[in-house]
Amino acid sequence: MTIPLWQARQAGAGAGAGAGAGGQSRPFSSAKPAKSQSSEPKPLYAAQSSLPHLPVPTLSSTFSKYVETLQPLLTPSQLDHSKSLVRDFLQSEQAQILQKRLEDRAAEKDSWLSEWWNETAYMGYRGRILPNVSYFYIHAKGLAKGKDQVERAAELVRGIVEFKKLVVSERLAPESVKGQPLCSASYKYMFNAVRVPTKPADVPKAYAGDLEHIVVLCNNRYFKVDTKGRSASELSDAFRKIKETAKSQQGINLGVLTADDRDVWTDIRDKLIKTSAANGKAIETIDSAILLVCLDDAPAPQGEDQRAWRYWVGGSDRKAKGKALNRWFDKHQLIVDENGGSGFNGEHSMLDGTPTLRLNEFMLGGLEKGVIPLELPEAERNTEPMPEPEEITFDLRKLKTVIKESQKGFEREMKLQDLKMVNFDEYGKNAIKGYKISPDAWAQMIKQLAFFRSFGRPGVTYESCQTRKYLLGRTEVIRSASAEAKAFCEAMDDASASDTERERRLRRAGERHLQYAAWAADAQGVDRHMFGLRKLVKEGEKMPAVFEDEAFSKSSHWEMSTSQLSTPYFDGWGYGEVVDDGYGLSYEINNDSIRWCVTTKNNDAAKFGEALKTAARDIRKMMDRAKDAVGGEQKAKL
Repeated sequence: MTIPLWQARQAGAGAGAGAGAGGQSRPFSSAKPAKSQSSEPKPLYAAQSSLPHLPVPTLSSTFSKYVETLQPLLTPSQLDHSKSLVRDFLQSEQAQILQKRLEDRAAEKDSWLSEWWNETAYMGYRGRILPNVSYFYIHAKGLAKGKDQVERAAELVRGIVEFKKLVVSERLAPESVKGQPLCSASYKYMFNAVRVPTKPADVPKAYAGDLEHIVVLCNNRYFKVDTKGRSASELSDAFRKIKETAKSQQGINLGVLTADDRDVWTDIRDKLIKTSAANGKAIETIDSAILLVCLDDAPAPQGEDQRAWRYWVGGSDRKAKGKALNRWFDKHQLIVDENGGSGFNGEHSMLDGTPTLRLNEFMLGGLEKGVIPLELPEAERNTEPMPEPEEITFDLRKLKTVIKESQKGFEREMKLQDLKMVNFDEYGKNAIKGYKISPDAWAQMIKQLAFFRSFGRPGVTYESCQTRKYLLGRTEVIRSASAEAKAFCEAMDDASASDTERERRLRRAGERHLQYAAWAADAQGVDRHMFGLRKLVKEGEKMPAVFEDEAFSKSSHWEMSTSQLSTPYFDGWGYGEVVDDGYGLSYEINNDSIRWCVTTKNNDAAKFGEALKTAARDIRKMMDRAKDAVGGEQKAKL
């Protein structure tokens, strides 16, 4: 997500704009119990009816940008061939027909893209959502302030419940960018929601907001815990009882099935429900929970890489990374280690990272500032005794062998994965701004240079940009591998190039990046429009040659899948690569550091991480030398 979240949200009922927009960021400013008076304003969805609909770009605009993004990736003869295909397409009757179909669809629907994208990119995907879809957050160390696992988990759940109140009561202010509200439709799927495996495509299900239970996982066993009107001390007592009960015997790792092929999980889930009515009730209890809380009984992970593995897949290190222990990936999961450290695993199908980042910042920031009530006022306290945690049990007599096979398959899959958390603490956003260059553009050029040096060519790059200023908007692609970025990378290692020339090329690359980012934010990028045109080629019609061009496939084979979320409350975050020979490159640009999570099947995550660090150092050194050179020239003139 290219817009730092400190800029892209209002974080609580009535909260002001983020620090990037000129004010103090207040992610926990409304961490107060939500009241139920009907006279109170309900801003969360108030702007929905006034949000503009996603536009349909013109053909000439999209395809001129498309040709431009091909330039750094193709030879001159390949580029000429692709240009001729574009020219033929734009002059064809079929292009006008497809564009008219898309415009007609846009006139009829709230979003011409939303249904298609949610199904094609998420619900219709039949592979493993882990490692291929889910993402994780690593909460910053030290936030537990000495509290043990159950005490910290209870605090975090209190923060989640308070945020849920704001969402359900609709008192939460919508996020905004430069005063413009963003679409809040995805908040429906933040709590009491699940991705239900079905064929041919999964379906999202959101339960009524008055359901107040969570499901706690401990030692692969499942427990239902009531949260309505419950204080942190009551929740802590319940969690302690769960740990004591669960330690006696490990449960069967049923949750690994949620990480299997979606058709496989669909069939097994159906069989599980048909086995007994109790199984159906158990699944319903999990599906309808606010979210899942995973109390891990394994030794707390050591180091950033182990923490990343734990919060991503359930393993503490590379040897154990395929276990998927104590997890259920069809829903959001809060994860708390034995030492009180914590993280979050996000189910990605119906909402992107910006709303869940907001939830996590609210929870972590509100607790840090002491504004989330741990012991509720008497008027909001549940006067009934806290129910005993209710264990959720399954009849798995006919499925134990299947679960073991699923576990083996997941272990094989995850052994292919390599991950490295990269913390570059030599400079960050504050220093980059001193050079009068966009921090995000600078960070993207670091990745371009690292890839160029590693492979001798530009890397096809996807940078996610949110389009939530439009109704039902989600994302568009910033194609960061521009001709200007390639020219900059070439100059960096060209001994004949001067530092002033390198600086000039960096600035041009940064300006080009900002221009494309602005287009993407305005839904004027390349990829979503071309996706829509292809979707409207009817059965029996010939697919236009421009979409069967090898260059089309090459330019969307995302060797670097990049996305930014920045907050002081995380020690990093990440997700898997999107193509088998590529890299997942989540990143944070903090005031004085840059963090990446590198994921890949190339078995070189650490090596690529070092390439990123070297590129970051070299770019800054080059800029300083260029500045000194200009200063020296000015003195000489005097």
